[in-house]
Amino acid sequence: MSWRHVIDAYDLLDDPSVKGNAVADFLRAAGARDVHVETVTGEKGSTDFVRVVVPGSAGRQAGGTAPTLSIIGRLGGLGARPEQIGFVSDGDGALVAVATAAKLASMRDRGDVLAGDVVIATHICPDAPTRPHDPVPFMDSPVGIAEMNAQEVDPAADAVLSVDTTKGNRICNHLGFAISPTVKEGWILRTSEDLLAVQQRVTGRLPVVLPLAMQDITPYGNDVHHVNSILQPATATTAPVVGVALTTETAVAGSATGATDLPSVDAAVRFCIEVAKDFGRGACAFYNEEEFARLVAMYGPMTKLQTLGD
Repeated sequence: MSWRHVIDAYDLLDDPSVKGNAVADFLRAAGARDVHVETVTGEKGSTDFVRVVVPGSAGRQAGGTAPTLSIIGRLGGLGARPEQIGFVSDGDGALVAVATAAKLASMRDRGDVLAGDVVIATHICPDAPTRPHDPVPFMDSPVGIAEMNAQEVDPAADAVLSVDTTKGNRICNHLGFAISPTVKEGWILRTSEDLLAVQQRVTGRLPVVLPLAMQDITPYGNDVHHVNSILQPATATTAPVVGVALTTETAVAGSATGATDLPSVDAAVRFCIEVAKDFGRGACAFYNEEEFARLVAMYGPMTKLQTLGD
């Protein structure tokens, strides 16, 4: 069960003075050994990036060949202080990442060691700015997307789960979490059957898929509408990326407080953990490699969609 880790992580992050070092101490207390914190300052303030590595029994850190999974908690900020008091909806991505890291570290400390390495990254900012967005306002961030990707996207990862609050829309009307189709090198591929099976297993319900448009997987800064930043890591890696979207039935602003649904967060945490188990032992594929190669051979690369274009 990850419920204890979710509650403790929520209590930790719902604090106007929380910093990356406090999160690092929380993770070390849970059993994490490899935790790194870096403070980055941008035009709109500063934030603390936290990166945790949970080594696997057959992962690269142990000299093995088991694949590495990256889990990114994507957000603008944990809070919108002083405009809003308390933990905002946008913070759910960090909450899932921190709780997942704590649970995986605790599992390893007790002897439940996964096969592959898992790298978890997010950032800690209790007072981020906001910005307009349709249909509801978005949270902004002290630093830009390029800096986030540089800090959070692990170049050694073989696959990426990008977790983000995705409530400010009318296209996925579901309380819980949804997963996106796999995105790789500018291609929106079919939704992974293996990941759908994991989602179904941890929720006990039929799987839910987040719809994507081509523009959603292009970089921020090109002046087109994006559902949110959930697929921005896909612009900075050749690894397959799947979004794990915390969703609601109604459109909820990222800057809204009191909007975090802990059962939904816990379900997303359990999903990330189960994917990490299966992916490291080769029992979960994010995409079909042969089919992807055939698409590229027939239609050419789509890597231009990972750039700002002409």
